[in-house]
Amino acid sequence: MTPFIAEVVGTFLLILLGCGVNANVSLKKTFGSGSGWMVITTGWAFAVYIGVVVAGPYSGAHMNPAVTIGLALAGDFSIYDVPNYIIAQFIGAMLGAFFVWLIHKDHFDATEDGNNKRAVFCNAPAIPNTVLNLLTEIAGTFVLVFAVLYFTDATLTKDNTIIGLGSLGALPVALIVWGIGLSLGGTTGYAINPARDLGPRIVHALVPIKNKGPYGWEYAWIPVLGPIIGGVLAALLSLGLP
Repeated sequence: MTPFIAEVVGTFLLILLGCGVNANVSLKKTFGSGSGWMVITTGWAFAVYIGVVVAGPYSGAHMNPAVTIGLALAGDFSIYDVPNYIIAQFIGAMLGAFFVWLIHKDHFDATEDGNNKRAVFCNAPAIPNTVLNLLTEIAGTFVLVFAVLYFTDATLTKDNTIIGLGSLGALPVALIVWGIGLSLGGTTGYAINPARDLGPRIVHALVPIKNKGPYGWEYAWIPVLGPIIGGVLAALLSLGLP
């Protein structure tokens, strides 16, 4: 598996399972309908874990343009590979969102609220406030990328012996995303990933859904710009720390 394909597959799994749990909670007549925020945050954490397990050995499992940009700025990733990774991430995100729509088509038809349908695909603020919504996405992604920058270097001894955990090595990333969702996600839905929000948002606009409701394009720039800023700030801070 090439790094490009790995990023497509990893991001596909991330969105298939992440937007899948959104659908399970938000849409009518699913067994998980209305089960709440804990289910959503836990489902996204597991989605991250599975994506990282599959893609990690081949691409490092960025699955997120903000992570890719942050790692490149920090010197842990080749800046020349950034465009290919981001393209792969958007392809995977859109494919994952499409399959979520296909699998849940009957439940989209059974759901009347257009906002709940859109929530399967992308984020919206609980209370619209441009500055604070943007700050939330910056802060959440800062935590993600800053933490990733510290545990990607697994050198724990002077002889540069690297401690590995195999597939369990993906668990810290999942726990970080779970923690961000539980602590900071309640105001914006914690996109913390431009591909995770914009890719599925485009799919929402393209697929046929009855009573689709508002597209939310006026908000769409926040889950893109906020995570990029957060990733850049994390990278710059890490460069100034020992």
